[in-house]
Amino acid sequence: MSRKITRRHLLTASLQASAGALIASLTCRADRLPLNQDSSKQTFDVIVIGAGVAGLAAARRLRRDRASVVILEGRNRIGGRIWTDTSMSGVALDLGASWIQGTKGNPITSLARDFNLRTSPTNFDNVALYSAGRRLSDLDAQRIEKSYRNLIQRVERSRAALQTKGRGDISLQAGIDQVLAQQPLSEQERAELRFAIHAEIEDEYAADTADLSLFSWDQDDGFGGENVLFAGGYGQIAAGLARGQDIRLNARVRRVEYGDRGVSVETDQQTFRAERVIVTLPLGVLKRGAITFAPALPEPKRLSIGRLGMGILNKTYLRFPQVFWPTETDVIGVISRDRAEWGEWINFYKHIAQPILLGFNSGQDARLIEGLSNQSVVLRAMKVLRDAFGSSIPDPVGAVVTRWQSDPFSLGSYSSIPPGATGKDYDTLAAPIGDRVFFAGEATSRAYPATVHGAFLSGEREAKRISSL
Repeated sequence: MSRKITRRHLLTASLQASAGALIASLTCRADRLPLNQDSSKQTFDVIVIGAGVAGLAAARRLRRDRASVVILEGRNRIGGRIWTDTSMSGVALDLGASWIQGTKGNPITSLARDFNLRTSPTNFDNVALYSAGRRLSDLDAQRIEKSYRNLIQRVERSRAALQTKGRGDISLQAGIDQVLAQQPLSEQERAELRFAIHAEIEDEYAADTADLSLFSWDQDDGFGGENVLFAGGYGQIAAGLARGQDIRLNARVRRVEYGDRGVSVETDQQTFRAERVIVTLPLGVLKRGAITFAPALPEPKRLSIGRLGMGILNKTYLRFPQVFWPTETDVIGVISRDRAEWGEWINFYKHIAQPILLGFNSGQDARLIEGLSNQSVVLRAMKVLRDAFGSSIPDPVGAVVTRWQSDPFSLGSYSSIPPGATGKDYDTLAAPIGDRVFFAGEATSRAYPATVHGAFLSGEREAKRISSL
């Protein structure tokens, strides 16, 4: 299936395990970076909250402008929703960000070149589709693609008519249902469309269509060119951005006070002071109200935080003793008449010559994983794979499972637009409070939400804003 934006890249894992109780070995930890140049210093020009891409980008830019900057990070590692795991025999697997989504003009492409990093392209049109235990033909795949495109065109026409009449927003699923009600479909045709919708929309936006706005779900923009992943892991980008930075790990922020005399940021260990602060907290953390702001955030900002959605997309990597799937394909799709769970898999053998598959689950299916044991997750995944490839395929010898919503430092994967919200809510969240409190992160990027490049550009945006004062 084709892609407008491939955005399965902002994940955070809270647990990882295997069919042998794997213990993760994580990159970008405190003992591997030259951090805390002067750990006793507590007063700065700017405090940055969060050592994800947005925070790292902002601090890097401010340091170039000769500002004194500290980054406060609650985790014991940098990267935020970039996290490279090497527990599978040293193979770099990204639990968080995976792809550069469109290489042309993308700032992450420039960083990869600057840091001399090797990338590998993924062609999401190169798909092997399976249904009822057999591989579908290219003609079948083209027919499903055409049916999906026709459906979306009809939904877009219906959306335009509703907006012209001044009707209120509804969910994307309600809009789809209205169109499908006028179109008799067989059970198999409905399953095929459900698979396509899941792969093209739900796995992209980390939300069920029932939780996306019909009017605004696709208001974002993107870059052209290939979609590429990092053979050595996305953590290399975070490590490159962190060089020379003053980063305080395990510094969980509890309170931010701001006023005419500057800002103070209280962690669970000490208090830092500065002229200004850049907040790069994930939307899920802002929605939870885990940090106290004094004075409270302005009402328009609080309302936008409440309206925007924090989606969930969980990953499961499975390592097998040998490859049993077609090695020439990039994506494996499995069409089920029951639901879209485990409907899409990435063939990592093509990238790293290792017998590894990556499966996705989003929305309600991703939430289901949060409450299951790793053994149960693997069993459910294997049932789908055996329905496609037969009962004789081997059991996996290793697995890594992510649980995004359970991670207290992210509380979800990345932002989305539910019914009633609009792209303007991203702008409202991005707006500074006077000349003291500034906001960055993917949920502050109206054009590029839910992306690494959106987070990076937002960090640079706020650094430039501060430097211009």
